[in-house]
Amino acid sequence: MPRLTQAIKHLIIINVILFFAPQLLNMDLTNLFALHYPKNEHFGIWQYVTHMFMHGGPAHLLFNMYGLWAFGTPLEQMWGRNKFLFFYFSAGIGAGLIYTLTNYYQFNGIYEQLISSGITSSEVSKILDISSYSTKEFINQCNIILSNNSSLNFYQGLGDNLVEIHNLFNAEAVGASGAIYGVLVAFGLTYPNAKLALIFFPVPIAAKYFIPLIILSDLFFGMTNYSIGNIAHFAHVGGAIIGFIIAWYWKKNQFRFQ
Repeated sequence: MPRLTQAIKHLIIINVILFFAPQLLNMDLTNLFALHYPKNEHFGIWQYVTHMFMHGGPAHLLFNMYGLWAFGTPLEQMWGRNKFLFFYFSAGIGAGLIYTLTNYYQFNGIYEQLISSGITSSEVSKILDISSYSTKEFINQCNIILSNNSSLNFYQGLGDNLVEIHNLFNAEAVGASGAIYGVLVAFGLTYPNAKLALIFFPVPIAAKYFIPLIILSDLFFGMTNYSIGNIAHFAHVGGAIIGFIIAWYWKKNQFRFQ
């Protein structure tokens, strides 16, 4: 087992503290530290960094920290602390930015469809502010808001669009997964023949095949309705893209960073 390097050790400690301390102190830091949609009242520019240290549950934290240790350790040993930290935060922030851009594109597309159907911008704002714990309850409240709109042109899929735009606006992205995907790609570029395996697919596959397969899976789930759980797939893809660009440039140019 590789020795725990300094940067990774401190990253893991901070992640663990920010996961358990709020629970012990009965605090909720989600609105402050999770990454929100830019037009949401809880959005803050610092969230592009802080969301990397928030996690949705013990399993989420465990898998990310394991990935950080397993794939990040050989990179920090090779690059050194400062270069690794620069890479890690660049991948994580880049993942957040690409995630925001894809959400912004999807949000605006749905918003234009709703406006063209006869819903007013004021009604959309009220719908975005709905606090609901179930799809049925949410749709009922939407119907109340739209009940006096005589110009509304109902069409198939309107309810789905209302749910999706509400989810995009109120999404709270947390986790180091984007940065971890960047680390994973850099590991694959550096050690392409290393054998990797998943718990649910325990067949060792070379990193040069395994890592692109995982990224393509995230891209597929992000572009379709087949996602397994509440996962920010485009944040994963974004971290992989940024990680690839930086790691490829460094490898090609033998970049030195002290």
